[in-house]
Amino acid sequence: MHPLQMIDILRQHIIGRLGTDIDNLDAVLHCFKPLKVDRNKFLVREGEVCKYVYFIAKGCLQVFVYDHDMNETTRDIVTEGTWCSELISFGSGKPATENIKTIEPCDLLAIDRQGFQKMMETVPQFDKVYKQILETSYANSVYRINTFVALSALDRIKWLMEFRPKLMTRVSSKLIASYLGINKDVFSRLKAKL
Repeated sequence: MHPLQMIDILRQHIIGRLGTDIDNLDAVLHCFKPLKVDRNKFLVREGEVCKYVYFIAKGCLQVFVYDHDMNETTRDIVTEGTWCSELISFGSGKPATENIKTIEPCDLLAIDRQGFQKMMETVPQFDKVYKQILETSYANSVYRINTFVALSALDRIKWLMEFRPKLMTRVSSKLIASYLGINKDVFSRLKAKL
């Protein structure tokens, strides 16, 4: 995807949330750096400082941690038209507690902390978008955790099919099983019953 197309997707995303009456929007959009990233590349590693907030113009990211056996536990799978970052690390400059990795080739727009602060000052309404990013990230994590605690493995799969059906055909069974907190073999067996 051409960088100008990526910027236009972001422009439409911001206008969709804030309306067309946005001062200095083009100046803000120039703070974003277009990136083309291959599949299976780390954007953030646990223990490093997260330097960017990413807008996904095209592609798919995995947000995960390693358990003590170095197995991946997926907190989120983030697709185009949304934002992704390790927000606590990005905001504080402290080491990240999660990893963010591409699971498809991705077209991303990255903004660093200095650019992000400039954007917040230049477009005060962007604070509303930032709050949405925070709330969505928090709500997705908490809702998923709280919901999954009460659901059987089969009901978790049904939940995914209802609320995020495109993931079933887009990402690997191993990744979905990690996201649902189910053993991969159990996931395959249960999915076959549906």
